[in-house]
Amino acid sequence: MSRVTGTLVLAGTPIGDIADAPPRLATELQSADIVAAEDTRRLRGLTRALGVHTTGRVVSYFEGNESARTPELVEALVGGARVLLVTDAGMPSVSDPGYRLVAAAVEQDIKVTAVPGPSAVLTALALSGLPVDRFCFEGFLPRKAGERLGRLREVADERRTLVYFEAPHRLDDTLAAMAEVFGAERRAAVCRELTKTYEEVKRGPLGELAEWAKDGVRGEITVVVEGAPETGPAELDAEELVRRVRVREEAGERRKEAIAAVAAEAGLPKREVFDAVVAAKNAEASGPGKGKELT
Repeated sequence: MSRVTGTLVLAGTPIGDIADAPPRLATELQSADIVAAEDTRRLRGLTRALGVHTTGRVVSYFEGNESARTPELVEALVGGARVLLVTDAGMPSVSDPGYRLVAAAVEQDIKVTAVPGPSAVLTALALSGLPVDRFCFEGFLPRKAGERLGRLREVADERRTLVYFEAPHRLDDTLAAMAEVFGAERRAAVCRELTKTYEEVKRGPLGELAEWAKDGVRGEITVVVEGAPETGPAELDAEELVRRVRVREEAGERRKEAIAAVAAEAGLPKREVFDAVVAAKNAEASGPGKGKELT
């Protein structure tokens, strides 16, 4: 005789406009035995807007108590409860609480399903005007500058479109770091307040977007960045070769290995890349303030 367990329901919630709420959300809110919410105050606002009432127990489930509360919710699921998980906006577990609970439920062979809903990732990607056939979601970058640069260098040569979340007060620093690592001319789009009254999509090269963001930007932010170009040997000029060597050196590679790797990527002799690096070093030595010094 197979055991009877409950069901974990991950429900997408509006990222801005309440009218975007999926119809099943109201039904699940009213019928769930337990509603686990990232912010119970936001949940009350959501239910009022939808004109529904929760009949089950409401508990908080956020980053600070996720680890401690997961066993309690799994126990309820094993006992047959229907647990609805909602976050402040978008789909649970996508840069939001939920992953631990899903993993624990799967381990216990508990059914996990979802109420599809709005997604800031897909909405921003669609509005960006950048290629959408292949993309990577990178979530939030580290807050510390050094760690942020390191994370960006890991994907400097990624050819798929990149999608990031970012806090408005860190946007200018993030865009400047992206311009440094990816190149100031790499295309990008800053999407803010998606589906809300003051929705805005600012498109342009990373260098220009970094300058624009210096004046301050408000709201929920999603950044979409064009992937690295599929360049052939003839398309890589000396400046780009030097930039790629620098990115690898700053990530911890020795110069000899960095030059060899860049040469292999570009399909060029190592001597050609080496000569470009030496020429750049000599140019910087003869003229102060012309760029980063190669040491």
